[in-house]
Order: sequence, then C-alpha cells, then structure tokens
Amino acid sequence: MIAIVVATTLFATSGHALADDDDITPQITVSATGTANVAPDMAVIGLTVLREAETARDALDANTMAMAEVLAAMQAEGIAERDLQTSNFNIQPRYVHPEPKNGVRPAPRIVGYQVSNSLTVRVRDLERLGAILDQSVTLGVNQGGGISFTNDDPSAAITEARTKAMQAAIGKAETLTEAAGIGLGRILTISEQSSEPRPIAMARGAVMEMAADAAPVPVAAGENTYRVSVNVTFELAQ
Repeated sequence: MIAIVVATTLFATSGHALADDDDITPQITVSATGTANVAPDMAVIGLTVLREAETARDALDANTMAMAEVLAAMQAEGIAERDLQTSNFNIQPRYVHPEPKNGVRPAPRIVGYQVSNSLTVRVRDLERLGAILDQSVTLGVNQGGGISFTNDDPSAAITEARTKAMQAAIGKAETLTEAAGIGLGRILTISEQSSEPRPIAMARGAVMEMAADAAPVPVAAGENTYRVSVNVTFELAQ
C-alpha cells in the first residue's frame, strides 16, 4: 500500500522583473512524500541481566553466570554469533542514605553493588521471537530495552517510496502549471529525505511479567513503513 502526501510552493517572477534581470528564472518548487509498507523479516531486541550482591565480585560472578546461560541459549536457538552483541556493561554501588541526626546528615553508606550486562540480539526467524523472549526471561533476563521490527534489506521498499514520491511531485507540478496556463520546463534541483521505522520501547515491568506467565510471549510484527520525501524545483516555461 502506498500513501502520498504532497505540498507545493510556487515561486515566479513578474514579467517586469524578468525584463529588468534576464538572470532570474521563474520556478516552481514541489514537495512530495511517498510511503511503502512491507512486512518485516527481522527483529532487534535488547536484553539486560541485572544482579545485586553485597560485594562487586559476587554481583559480577552472578551476572556472568546468568549472561553465559543466556548467550548459550541464544546460540542453541540458532542465533548466529554475528547477531549477538554486548551493548552495555555497568557496575555501580548501591547506597543507603541515613536519616539526619541532630541536624546532621550522615554520609551515604554502600550496602551492595549492582552489575548489569545488556545484549542486543538480531532475530532473523520471527516465528521464534516469542519463544526466545520467553526463554531469555526464564534464564535470568530481568530488564528489557526495546524491540524493533526491521528488514534486512529495505532497499526495494525505499526505492518504491522514492519512485512514488517523485511521480507525485511531477504530477503535482504538471497539474499546477496546466491550471495556470503556463508550461513546465526542465528540472533544476532535486533533494530527498528518508525515514525508517522506529523501535518500540519495552518497559522493565513488561519483562518481569513475562517471567510469571508460562504461556508463549505473543508477538505481532505488523508492517514497516518506509518514507521518502522529495523537493523538486522546475523551471517554468512561459
């Protein structure tokens, strides 16, 4: 399905101005946007393992063990090594802030440490996505970053959107100049901007709920919309 949105700006000089300055060319600039919808063939998910302990060493060891199990499970599910990438690693102390006594607030005190390790996973078999999410939570993933459905090679969809946008721009320019009783000349400039689908955020709470639900995680991939906008300037023939 293709949707087209068009907007137009007309620039022209008067005959008097043209007589005074032959370098000024009457112009029309047309803006158009074309969109192409296509089913995704790949998902990108963010999985995070967070562990706490009294010491940084214990927190790191617990996190390392849990993440090793997650990585092994991803590979067992057929995820290639090139589709597994560590995206964030963090160690930080956990503080308590004692209540003030006699108007004096004691210094914060370290009571433990948190270690988080985040993994970005590209899932190329969307039919396995729900099972992979479910298994990752079972193995210890307790934070979620985001999920995005994308296409491994979106070039065909982008070309389709670009073509439709350009056709709409030309058609609009022809309609305007015909209605104005003037001719449409050669194209002077073309510029474009494109946009791709954005990831859908998956909150930590949603990931925690998965752990309590033994049913497969439902996943709806929908369609991706690729959008290309063009600005085309034509010469006017009078």
